[in-house]
Amino acid sequence: MKSKKIIYVLLPLLLALAFAGGLITGGFLGGNKNNGSADKIRNILSLIDSEYVDVIDTDSLLESTIPDLLAKLDPHSTYIPASELEESNESLDGSFGGIGIVFNMMTDTATVVEIVSGGPAEKVGIMAGDRIVTINDSTVAGKQIPSDEIRSQLKGPVGTTVKLGIKRATSPKLLSFDITRGDVPVTSVDASYMISPQTGYIRINKFGKTTYMEFLNAMVDLKSKGAQKYILDLRGNSGGYMEPAILMANEFLPGGSPIVSTHGRTQASESSYWSDGTGGFQNEELIVVIDEGSASATEIFAGAIQDNDRGLIVGRRSFGKGLVQNQIMLPDNSALRLTIARYFTPSGRSIQKPYTRGANDSYQMEIYDRINHGEGLSADSVKLDKSHVYTTFGGREVYGGGGIMPDIYVIGDTSGVTSYYVNVLNAGLLHSFAFNYADKNRKDFDNIHDINGLLKKLPDDETLLGQFVSYAQEKADIPPRWYYINISRDLIVNQLKSLIASDILGQSALFEMSNRSDEVIQRAIKEIESGKASYPIVNTLKEK
Repeated sequence: MKSKKIIYVLLPLLLALAFAGGLITGGFLGGNKNNGSADKIRNILSLIDSEYVDVIDTDSLLESTIPDLLAKLDPHSTYIPASELEESNESLDGSFGGIGIVFNMMTDTATVVEIVSGGPAEKVGIMAGDRIVTINDSTVAGKQIPSDEIRSQLKGPVGTTVKLGIKRATSPKLLSFDITRGDVPVTSVDASYMISPQTGYIRINKFGKTTYMEFLNAMVDLKSKGAQKYILDLRGNSGGYMEPAILMANEFLPGGSPIVSTHGRTQASESSYWSDGTGGFQNEELIVVIDEGSASATEIFAGAIQDNDRGLIVGRRSFGKGLVQNQIMLPDNSALRLTIARYFTPSGRSIQKPYTRGANDSYQMEIYDRINHGEGLSADSVKLDKSHVYTTFGGREVYGGGGIMPDIYVIGDTSGVTSYYVNVLNAGLLHSFAFNYADKNRKDFDNIHDINGLLKKLPDDETLLGQFVSYAQEKADIPPRWYYINISRDLIVNQLKSLIASDILGQSALFEMSNRSDEVIQRAIKEIESGKASYPIVNTLKEK
Protein backbone atom coordinates (compact mmCIF):
# COMPACT_ATOMS: atom_id res chain seq x y z
CA MET A 1 0.00 0.00 0.00
CA LYS A 2 1.51 3.33 -1.07
CA SER A 3 0.67 5.25 2.09
CA LYS A 4 2.26 2.60 4.30
CA LYS A 5 5.36 2.51 2.15
CA ILE A 6 5.89 6.26 2.54
CA ILE A 7 5.24 6.07 6.28
CA TYR A 8 7.82 3.34 6.81
CA VAL A 9 10.38 5.24 4.72
CA LEU A 10 9.95 8.60 6.45
CA LEU A 11 8.88 7.71 9.96
CA PRO A 12 12.13 6.24 11.31
CA LEU A 13 13.90 9.29 9.94
CA LEU A 14 11.57 11.69 11.71
CA LEU A 15 11.43 9.74 14.93
CA ALA A 16 15.18 9.58 15.19
CA LEU A 17 15.07 13.35 15.00
CA ALA A 18 12.12 13.85 17.30
CA PHE A 19 13.23 12.10 20.44
CA ALA A 20 16.21 12.20 22.81
CA GLY A 21 15.33 15.73 23.86
CA GLY A 22 15.59 17.38 20.42
CA LEU A 23 16.32 16.86 16.78
CA ILE A 24 19.91 15.86 16.01
CA THR A 25 21.42 14.61 12.81
CA GLY A 26 23.13 11.73 14.58
CA GLY A 27 19.88 9.88 15.32
CA PHE A 28 18.70 10.63 11.83
CA LEU A 29 21.74 9.02 10.29
CA GLY A 30 21.38 5.65 11.92
CA GLY A 31 21.44 5.84 15.71
CA ASN A 32 19.13 3.37 17.48
CA LYS A 33 18.65 5.02 20.86
CA ASN A 34 15.01 5.72 20.22
CA ASN A 35 13.79 2.45 18.75
CA GLY A 36 11.23 2.09 21.51
CA SER A 37 9.68 5.46 20.75
CA ALA A 38 9.95 4.84 17.03
CA ASP A 39 8.18 1.52 17.35
CA LYS A 40 5.43 3.13 19.41
CA ILE A 41 4.72 5.85 16.86
CA ARG A 42 5.01 3.39 13.98
CA ASN A 43 2.45 1.13 15.64
CA ILE A 44 0.08 4.01 16.30
CA LEU A 45 0.17 5.12 12.68
CA SER A 46 -0.29 1.55 11.52
CA LEU A 47 -3.35 1.20 13.75
CA ILE A 48 -4.79 4.45 12.42
CA ASP A 49 -4.23 3.21 8.89
CA SER A 50 -5.88 -0.18 9.48
CA GLU A 51 -8.40 0.26 12.31
CA TYR A 52 -9.57 3.88 12.49
CA VAL A 53 -13.32 4.37 11.91
CA ASP A 54 -12.75 6.61 8.87
CA VAL A 55 -10.34 6.21 6.01
CA ILE A 56 -7.42 8.53 6.72
CA ASP A 57 -4.84 9.77 4.22
CA THR A 58 -1.81 8.99 6.36
CA ASP A 59 0.47 10.79 3.92
CA SER A 60 -1.39 14.05 4.60
CA LEU A 61 -1.47 13.29 8.30
CA LEU A 62 2.29 12.90 8.32
CA GLU A 63 2.83 16.03 6.20
CA SER A 64 0.75 18.16 8.57
CA THR A 65 2.51 16.76 11.63
CA ILE A 66 6.10 17.43 10.60
CA PRO A 67 5.94 21.28 10.83
CA ASP A 68 4.39 20.99 14.31
CA LEU A 69 7.22 18.65 15.30
CA LEU A 70 9.93 21.04 14.12
CA ALA A 71 8.22 24.00 15.77
CA LYS A 72 9.07 22.41 19.12
CA LEU A 73 12.77 22.97 18.41
CA ASP A 74 13.81 26.42 17.23
CA PRO A 75 12.30 29.13 15.01
CA HIS A 76 14.43 28.28 11.97
CA SER A 77 14.26 24.51 11.56
CA THR A 78 11.67 23.94 8.84
CA TYR A 79 10.17 21.25 6.64
CA ILE A 80 9.62 21.94 2.94
CA PRO A 81 7.19 19.67 1.06
CA ALA A 82 8.35 18.41 -2.31
CA SER A 83 5.71 20.56 -4.03
CA GLU A 84 7.24 23.73 -2.55
CA LEU A 85 10.94 22.92 -2.63
CA GLU A 86 11.73 24.26 -6.11
CA GLU A 87 10.08 27.61 -5.40
CA SER A 88 11.72 27.80 -1.97
CA ASN A 89 15.21 27.31 -3.46
CA GLU A 90 14.50 29.52 -6.46
CA SER A 91 15.16 32.87 -4.82
CA LEU A 92 18.68 31.79 -3.84
CA ASP A 93 19.68 29.59 -6.76
CA GLY A 94 20.24 32.39 -9.26
CA SER A 95 17.62 31.73 -11.95
CA PHE A 96 14.28 30.17 -12.78
CA GLY A 97 12.27 29.32 -15.87
CA GLY A 98 10.14 32.29 -16.83
CA ILE A 99 9.61 35.13 -19.29
CA GLY A 100 11.58 37.91 -17.56
CA ILE A 101 9.15 40.59 -16.45
CA VAL A 102 8.28 42.43 -13.27
CA PHE A 103 4.60 43.19 -12.92
CA ASN A 104 2.30 44.88 -10.44
CA MET A 105 -1.41 44.31 -9.93
CA MET A 106 -2.99 47.63 -10.93
CA THR A 107 -6.56 47.26 -9.62
CA ASP A 108 -7.44 43.88 -11.15
CA THR A 109 -4.93 43.64 -14.01
CA ALA A 110 -1.30 42.50 -14.10
CA THR A 111 0.68 45.37 -15.60
CA VAL A 112 4.30 45.09 -16.70
CA VAL A 113 6.50 47.60 -14.88
CA GLU A 114 9.96 46.33 -15.82
CA ILE A 115 11.56 44.05 -18.42
CA VAL A 116 14.55 41.89 -17.51
CA SER A 117 17.32 42.90 -19.90
CA GLY A 118 18.03 40.16 -22.42
CA GLY A 119 15.13 38.03 -21.16
CA PRO A 120 12.53 36.20 -23.27
CA ALA A 121 9.90 38.96 -22.92
CA GLU A 122 12.26 41.65 -24.18
CA LYS A 123 13.18 39.55 -27.20
CA VAL A 124 9.57 39.33 -28.41
CA GLY A 125 8.79 42.99 -27.77
CA ILE A 126 6.91 43.09 -24.45
CA MET A 127 7.08 46.64 -23.08
CA ALA A 128 6.69 48.37 -19.73
CA GLY A 129 3.08 49.47 -19.41
CA ASP A 130 1.64 46.41 -21.18
CA ARG A 131 -1.46 44.92 -19.52
CA ILE A 132 -1.70 41.13 -19.40
CA VAL A 133 -5.25 40.28 -20.43
CA THR A 134 -4.94 36.58 -21.25
CA ILE A 135 -2.49 33.76 -20.49
CA ASN A 136 -2.75 30.79 -22.86
CA ASP A 137 -6.09 32.15 -24.10
CA SER A 138 -7.53 32.22 -20.57
CA THR A 139 -8.63 35.65 -19.35
CA VAL A 140 -6.78 36.82 -16.25
CA ALA A 141 -7.67 40.54 -16.30
CA GLY A 142 -10.62 41.81 -14.31
CA LYS A 143 -10.99 38.66 -12.24
CA GLN A 144 -9.16 39.61 -9.04
CA ILE A 145 -6.71 36.74 -9.57
CA PRO A 146 -3.92 36.81 -6.95
CA SER A 147 -0.53 37.92 -8.26
CA ASP A 148 1.09 34.68 -7.04
CA GLU A 149 -1.26 32.66 -9.24
CA ILE A 150 -0.49 34.79 -12.29
CA ARG A 151 3.22 34.50 -11.54
CA SER A 152 2.95 30.72 -11.38
CA GLN A 153 1.24 30.68 -14.79
CA LEU A 154 4.03 32.74 -16.33
CA LYS A 155 6.76 30.53 -14.86
CA GLY A 156 7.55 27.08 -16.19
CA PRO A 157 10.28 24.80 -17.50
CA VAL A 158 12.89 26.38 -19.76
CA GLY A 159 12.01 25.82 -23.42
CA THR A 160 8.23 25.70 -22.93
CA THR A 161 5.97 28.34 -24.45
CA VAL A 162 3.39 30.65 -22.91
CA LYS A 163 0.97 32.74 -24.99
CA LEU A 164 0.06 36.21 -23.75
CA GLY A 165 -2.72 38.52 -24.84
CA ILE A 166 -1.50 42.08 -24.27
CA LYS A 167 -3.40 45.38 -24.15
CA ARG A 168 -1.08 48.23 -25.08
CA ALA A 169 -2.03 51.89 -24.84
CA THR A 170 -0.85 52.59 -28.39
CA SER A 171 -2.84 49.75 -29.98
CA PRO A 172 -6.64 49.43 -30.24
CA LYS A 173 -6.33 45.66 -30.70
CA LEU A 174 -5.30 42.95 -28.30
CA LEU A 175 -1.73 41.95 -29.15
CA SER A 176 -0.67 38.30 -29.07
CA PHE A 177 2.82 37.12 -28.09
CA ASP A 178 4.20 33.57 -27.96
CA ILE A 179 7.10 33.61 -25.50
CA THR A 180 9.52 30.74 -25.02
CA ARG A 181 10.48 30.57 -21.37
CA GLY A 182 14.17 30.86 -20.57
CA ASP A 183 16.49 31.18 -17.60
CA VAL A 184 15.53 34.37 -15.82
CA PRO A 185 18.23 35.59 -13.42
CA VAL A 186 17.31 36.16 -9.79
CA THR A 187 19.54 39.09 -8.96
CA SER A 188 20.91 40.02 -5.55
CA VAL A 189 22.16 43.55 -6.33
CA ASP A 190 19.25 45.98 -6.40
CA ALA A 191 21.33 49.07 -7.07
CA SER A 192 24.92 50.06 -7.82
CA TYR A 193 25.99 53.62 -8.57
CA MET A 194 28.33 56.44 -7.57
CA ILE A 195 26.61 58.16 -4.67
CA SER A 196 29.33 60.85 -4.48
CA PRO A 197 32.44 61.57 -6.57
CA GLN A 198 34.61 59.12 -4.57
CA THR A 199 32.01 56.80 -3.01
CA GLY A 200 30.25 53.84 -4.58
CA TYR A 201 26.92 52.55 -3.26
CA ILE A 202 25.69 48.95 -3.55
CA ARG A 203 22.41 47.56 -2.22
CA ILE A 204 22.22 43.77 -1.81
CA ASN A 205 18.88 42.07 -1.11
CA LYS A 206 19.96 38.47 -0.38
CA PHE A 207 22.89 36.06 -0.22
CA GLY A 208 22.29 33.58 -3.04
CA LYS A 209 24.46 31.53 -5.37
CA THR A 210 25.22 34.49 -7.65
CA THR A 211 25.53 37.17 -4.97
CA TYR A 212 29.30 37.17 -4.67
CA MET A 213 29.91 37.53 -8.42
CA GLU A 214 27.23 40.23 -8.73
CA PHE A 215 28.80 42.08 -5.81
CA LEU A 216 32.32 41.72 -7.22
CA ASN A 217 31.25 42.92 -10.67
CA ALA A 218 29.54 45.93 -9.09
CA MET A 219 32.61 46.74 -7.00
CA VAL A 220 34.94 46.54 -10.00
CA ASP A 221 32.58 48.67 -12.09
CA LEU A 222 32.38 51.34 -9.40
CA LYS A 223 36.14 51.32 -8.95
CA SER A 224 36.53 51.96 -12.68
CA LYS A 225 34.29 55.01 -12.19
CA GLY A 226 36.56 56.41 -9.49
CA ALA A 227 35.24 54.81 -6.30
CA GLN A 228 37.74 54.82 -3.44
CA LYS A 229 35.15 54.30 -0.70
CA TYR A 230 32.11 52.04 -0.52
CA ILE A 231 28.73 51.96 1.20
CA LEU A 232 27.12 48.50 1.28
CA ASP A 233 23.41 48.72 2.07
CA LEU A 234 22.21 45.44 3.59
CA ARG A 235 19.00 46.70 5.17
CA GLY A 236 16.21 44.20 4.87
CA ASN A 237 18.64 41.51 3.69
CA SER A 238 17.46 38.43 5.60
CA GLY A 239 20.46 36.33 4.54
CA GLY A 240 20.63 33.08 2.60
CA TYR A 241 23.80 31.09 1.97
CA MET A 242 26.77 31.63 4.28
CA GLU A 243 29.46 31.19 1.60
CA PRO A 244 28.82 34.45 -0.33
CA ALA A 245 29.04 36.43 2.93
CA ILE A 246 32.41 34.83 3.69
CA LEU A 247 33.70 35.54 0.18
CA MET A 248 32.53 39.15 0.40
CA ALA A 249 34.22 39.65 3.77
CA ASN A 250 37.41 38.16 2.31
CA GLU A 251 37.50 40.96 -0.28
CA PHE A 252 37.93 43.56 2.47
CA LEU A 253 39.94 41.81 5.19
CA PRO A 254 43.73 41.48 5.45
CA GLY A 255 45.10 37.95 5.28
CA GLY A 256 44.68 35.87 8.43
CA SER A 257 41.62 37.76 9.70
CA PRO A 258 38.93 35.53 11.26
CA ILE A 259 35.52 35.82 9.56
CA VAL A 260 33.14 33.41 11.31
CA SER A 261 33.06 30.12 13.17
CA THR A 262 30.27 27.60 13.68
CA HIS A 263 29.80 25.28 16.66
CA GLY A 264 27.29 22.47 17.08
CA ARG A 265 27.01 18.99 18.60
CA THR A 266 28.84 17.09 15.88
CA GLN A 267 32.35 17.40 14.50
CA ALA A 268 30.90 18.11 11.06
CA SER A 269 29.22 21.24 12.39
CA GLU A 270 32.49 22.70 13.69
CA SER A 271 34.20 25.07 11.29
CA SER A 272 36.21 28.29 11.17
CA TYR A 273 36.80 30.63 8.26
CA TRP A 274 39.70 33.06 7.79
CA SER A 275 40.59 35.57 5.11
CA ASP A 276 43.30 34.45 2.71
CA GLY A 277 44.76 37.85 1.82
CA THR A 278 43.63 37.78 -1.83
CA GLY A 279 40.87 40.37 -1.43
CA GLY A 280 40.95 43.20 -3.93
CA PHE A 281 39.51 45.89 -1.65
CA GLN A 282 41.57 45.63 1.53
CA ASN A 283 42.44 49.33 1.68
CA GLU A 284 39.22 51.07 0.66
CA GLU A 285 37.06 52.73 3.31
CA LEU A 286 33.87 50.84 4.05
CA ILE A 287 30.49 51.43 5.70
CA VAL A 288 27.91 48.66 6.11
CA VAL A 289 24.28 49.75 6.62
CA ILE A 290 21.95 47.41 8.52
CA ASP A 291 18.56 47.44 10.22
CA GLU A 292 16.20 45.12 12.07
CA GLY A 293 15.52 43.25 8.81
CA SER A 294 19.19 42.34 8.36
CA ALA A 295 19.76 38.74 9.43
CA SER A 296 21.80 35.56 9.16
CA ALA A 297 24.48 35.84 6.43
CA THR A 298 24.16 39.63 6.62
CA GLU A 299 25.08 39.45 10.29
CA ILE A 300 28.04 37.19 9.51
CA PHE A 301 29.39 39.81 7.12
CA ALA A 302 28.66 42.80 9.37
CA GLY A 303 30.08 41.00 12.42
CA ALA A 304 33.31 40.18 10.60
CA ILE A 305 33.75 43.78 9.45
CA GLN A 306 32.98 45.18 12.91
CA ASP A 307 35.06 42.77 15.00
CA ASN A 308 38.09 43.22 12.74
CA ASP A 309 37.70 47.02 12.97
CA ARG A 310 37.62 47.03 9.18
CA GLY A 311 34.72 49.44 8.67
CA LEU A 312 31.84 51.23 10.35
CA ILE A 313 28.39 49.69 10.86
CA VAL A 314 25.62 52.30 10.51
CA GLY A 315 21.87 52.01 11.07
CA ARG A 316 19.86 50.02 13.61
CA ARG A 317 20.32 46.72 15.46
CA SER A 318 20.06 43.67 13.21
CA PHE A 319 17.52 40.84 13.58
CA GLY A 320 19.61 38.37 15.58
CA LYS A 321 19.62 35.07 13.65
CA GLY A 322 22.71 33.09 14.52
CA LEU A 323 21.52 29.55 13.82
CA VAL A 324 22.95 27.52 10.95
CA GLN A 325 20.62 25.30 8.91
CA ASN A 326 21.60 22.32 6.81
CA GLN A 327 19.19 21.32 4.04
CA ILE A 328 18.76 17.54 4.02
CA MET A 329 16.88 15.89 1.18
CA LEU A 330 14.30 13.24 2.14
CA PRO A 331 13.37 10.19 0.07
CA ASP A 332 10.20 11.75 -1.38
CA ASN A 333 12.09 14.86 -2.63
CA SER A 334 10.93 17.00 0.26
CA ALA A 335 13.57 18.61 2.45
CA LEU A 336 14.40 19.28 6.06
CA ARG A 337 16.24 22.48 6.94
CA LEU A 338 17.62 21.50 10.30
CA THR A 339 19.51 23.76 12.69
CA ILE A 340 22.85 22.05 13.27
CA ALA A 341 25.03 24.81 14.77
CA ARG A 342 25.34 28.37 15.97
CA TYR A 343 27.68 30.81 14.32
CA PHE A 344 30.00 33.17 16.15
CA THR A 345 31.67 36.40 15.09
CA PRO A 346 35.48 36.80 15.36
CA SER A 347 35.24 38.28 18.86
CA GLY A 348 33.30 35.22 20.03
CA ARG A 349 29.81 36.73 19.94
CA SER A 350 26.76 34.62 19.25
CA ILE A 351 24.39 36.78 17.22
CA GLN A 352 21.36 34.60 17.96
CA LYS A 353 18.76 36.40 20.03
CA PRO A 354 17.07 34.44 22.84
CA TYR A 355 14.17 32.14 22.01
CA THR A 356 11.98 29.65 23.82
CA ARG A 357 11.46 26.29 22.17
CA GLY A 358 7.94 25.99 20.80
CA ALA A 359 7.25 29.72 21.17
CA ASN A 360 7.90 30.83 17.61
CA ASP A 361 5.15 33.45 17.60
CA SER A 362 6.76 35.43 20.41
CA TYR A 363 10.13 35.08 18.69
CA GLN A 364 8.82 36.66 15.48
CA MET A 365 7.03 39.37 17.46
CA GLU A 366 10.29 40.45 19.07
CA ILE A 367 10.82 42.98 16.26
CA TYR A 368 7.48 44.61 17.08
CA ASP A 369 8.40 44.61 20.75
CA ARG A 370 11.50 46.62 19.87
CA ILE A 371 9.33 49.18 18.12
CA ASN A 372 6.89 49.32 21.02
CA HIS A 373 9.78 49.98 23.38
CA GLY A 374 10.99 52.83 21.19
CA GLU A 375 14.19 51.20 19.99
CA GLY A 376 13.82 52.64 16.50
CA LEU A 377 13.61 56.13 17.97
CA SER A 378 16.59 56.06 20.31
CA ALA A 379 19.77 54.07 20.80
CA ASP A 380 19.19 54.37 24.56
CA SER A 381 16.11 52.14 24.21
CA VAL A 382 18.16 49.18 22.91
CA LYS A 383 18.22 46.30 25.37
CA LEU A 384 21.87 45.28 25.28
CA ASP A 385 22.94 42.17 27.15
CA LYS A 386 25.77 43.69 29.17
CA SER A 387 26.54 40.32 30.68
CA HIS A 388 27.94 39.38 27.27
CA VAL A 389 30.51 42.10 26.55
CA TYR A 390 33.16 41.37 23.93
CA THR A 391 35.94 43.42 22.39
CA THR A 392 36.97 43.94 18.81
CA PHE A 393 40.60 43.40 17.88
CA GLY A 394 41.08 47.13 18.31
CA GLY A 395 39.65 47.06 21.83
CA ARG A 396 36.17 48.46 21.17
CA GLU A 397 33.28 47.03 23.21
CA VAL A 398 30.59 45.07 21.35
CA TYR A 399 27.72 43.00 22.69
CA GLY A 400 26.40 39.50 22.09
CA GLY A 401 22.99 38.01 22.70
CA GLY A 402 20.87 39.58 20.02
CA GLY A 403 21.99 40.93 16.68
CA ILE A 404 24.70 43.34 15.59
CA MET A 405 24.54 46.73 17.26
CA PRO A 406 25.80 49.40 14.84
CA ASP A 407 28.74 51.64 15.62
CA ILE A 408 26.61 54.61 14.63
CA TYR A 409 22.94 54.30 15.54
CA VAL A 410 20.60 56.30 13.31
CA ILE A 411 17.05 56.56 14.58
CA GLY A 412 14.06 55.90 12.35
CA ASP A 413 12.48 59.01 10.87
CA THR A 414 8.73 59.07 11.54
CA SER A 415 8.30 62.84 11.34
CA GLY A 416 6.29 62.71 8.12
CA VAL A 417 4.02 59.84 9.06
CA THR A 418 0.43 61.00 9.51
CA SER A 419 -2.99 59.38 9.24
CA TYR A 420 -3.27 60.75 5.68
CA TYR A 421 0.00 59.17 4.65
CA VAL A 422 -0.92 55.84 6.23
CA ASN A 423 -4.28 55.85 4.44
CA VAL A 424 -2.85 56.49 0.97
CA LEU A 425 -0.03 54.03 1.59
CA ASN A 426 -2.35 51.23 2.72
CA ALA A 427 -4.59 51.85 -0.27
CA GLY A 428 -1.63 51.39 -2.64
CA LEU A 429 -2.18 54.86 -4.07
CA LEU A 430 1.47 55.94 -4.10
CA HIS A 431 2.42 53.01 -6.34
CA SER A 432 -0.62 53.23 -8.59
CA PHE A 433 -0.32 57.01 -9.09
CA ALA A 434 3.40 56.70 -9.91
CA PHE A 435 2.75 53.95 -12.43
CA ASN A 436 -0.15 55.77 -14.07
CA TYR A 437 1.88 58.98 -14.27
CA ALA A 438 4.82 57.15 -15.87
CA ASP A 439 2.51 55.27 -18.22
CA LYS A 440 0.68 58.37 -19.46
CA ASN A 441 3.90 60.31 -19.97
CA ARG A 442 6.10 57.46 -21.20
CA LYS A 443 6.79 59.09 -24.59
CA ASP A 444 8.11 62.21 -22.85
CA PHE A 445 10.64 60.05 -21.02
CA ASP A 446 11.89 58.11 -24.05
CA ASN A 447 15.26 59.86 -24.13
CA ILE A 448 15.74 60.04 -20.35
CA HIS A 449 18.58 57.84 -19.10
CA ASP A 450 19.42 59.11 -15.62
CA ILE A 451 17.91 60.62 -12.48
CA ASN A 452 18.94 64.20 -13.24
CA GLY A 453 17.30 64.06 -16.64
CA LEU A 454 14.14 62.61 -15.11
CA LEU A 455 13.95 65.34 -12.45
CA LYS A 456 14.04 68.00 -15.16
CA LYS A 457 11.00 66.42 -16.78
CA LEU A 458 8.94 66.03 -13.61
CA PRO A 459 6.67 68.86 -12.43
CA ASP A 460 7.64 70.91 -9.38
CA ASP A 461 6.89 69.44 -5.96
CA GLU A 462 3.72 71.47 -5.37
CA THR A 463 2.22 70.43 -8.71
CA LEU A 464 3.12 66.76 -8.23
CA LEU A 465 1.67 66.75 -4.72
CA GLY A 466 -1.51 68.46 -5.89
CA GLN A 467 -1.99 65.93 -8.68
CA PHE A 468 -1.55 63.08 -6.22
CA VAL A 469 -4.00 64.52 -3.68
CA SER A 470 -6.64 64.87 -6.39
CA TYR A 471 -5.93 61.31 -7.55
CA ALA A 472 -6.32 59.95 -4.01
CA GLN A 473 -9.66 61.70 -3.60
CA GLU A 474 -10.94 60.50 -6.97
CA LYS A 475 -9.74 56.89 -6.76
CA ALA A 476 -10.24 56.09 -3.07
CA ASP A 477 -12.38 58.93 -1.73
CA ILE A 478 -9.61 60.06 0.62
CA PRO A 479 -10.32 63.72 1.41
CA PRO A 480 -7.53 66.32 1.10
CA ARG A 481 -6.79 67.04 4.77
CA TRP A 482 -4.14 69.65 4.15
CA TYR A 483 -2.96 69.97 7.75
CA TYR A 484 -1.74 66.36 7.61
CA ILE A 485 -0.74 66.54 3.95
CA ASN A 486 1.64 69.40 4.68
CA ILE A 487 3.27 67.41 7.49
CA SER A 488 3.73 64.45 5.11
CA ARG A 489 4.63 66.62 2.11
CA ASP A 490 8.32 65.71 1.77
CA LEU A 491 7.69 62.03 2.51
CA ILE A 492 4.96 61.74 -0.13
CA VAL A 493 6.79 63.72 -2.81
CA ASN A 494 10.06 61.86 -2.34
CA GLN A 495 8.34 58.49 -2.52
CA LEU A 496 6.41 59.51 -5.64
CA LYS A 497 9.61 60.60 -7.37
CA SER A 498 11.35 57.36 -6.38
CA LEU A 499 8.49 55.20 -7.66
CA ILE A 500 8.23 57.13 -10.93
CA ALA A 501 12.00 56.76 -11.36
CA SER A 502 11.63 53.01 -10.85
CA ASP A 503 8.88 52.79 -13.47
CA ILE A 504 10.87 54.80 -16.01
CA LEU A 505 14.51 53.84 -15.37
CA GLY A 506 14.33 50.54 -13.47
CA GLN A 507 14.68 49.37 -9.88
CA SER A 508 18.17 50.77 -9.33
CA ALA A 509 16.80 54.26 -9.95
CA LEU A 510 14.33 53.82 -7.10
CA PHE A 511 17.18 53.59 -4.60
CA GLU A 512 19.24 56.28 -6.31
CA MET A 513 16.31 58.67 -5.91
CA SER A 514 15.16 57.61 -2.44
CA ASN A 515 18.70 57.70 -1.01
CA ARG A 516 18.78 61.46 -1.60
CA SER A 517 16.36 61.88 1.31
CA ASP A 518 17.25 58.74 3.29
CA GLU A 519 18.67 59.91 6.62
CA VAL A 520 20.56 56.68 7.25
CA ILE A 521 22.34 56.82 3.90
CA GLN A 522 23.01 60.52 4.23
CA ARG A 523 24.61 59.85 7.62
CA ALA A 524 26.69 57.07 6.07
CA ILE A 525 27.90 59.49 3.37
CA LYS A 526 28.81 62.07 6.01
CA GLU A 527 30.83 59.55 8.03
CA ILE A 528 32.66 58.00 5.11
CA GLU A 529 33.58 61.35 3.60
CA SER A 530 34.92 62.54 6.97
CA GLY A 531 37.43 59.66 6.96
CA LYS A 532 35.97 57.94 10.03
CA ALA A 533 35.54 54.65 8.16
CA SER A 534 39.28 54.23 7.59
CA TYR A 535 40.87 50.96 8.67
CA PRO A 536 41.42 50.29 11.50
CA ILE A 537 38.37 51.83 13.16
CA VAL A 538 39.49 53.37 16.42
CA ASN A 539 36.55 55.49 17.57
CA THR A 540 32.95 54.40 18.01
CA LEU A 541 30.38 57.12 17.54
CA LYS A 542 26.85 56.62 18.89
CA GLU A 543 23.89 58.83 18.16
CA LYS A 544 21.94 59.28 21.35
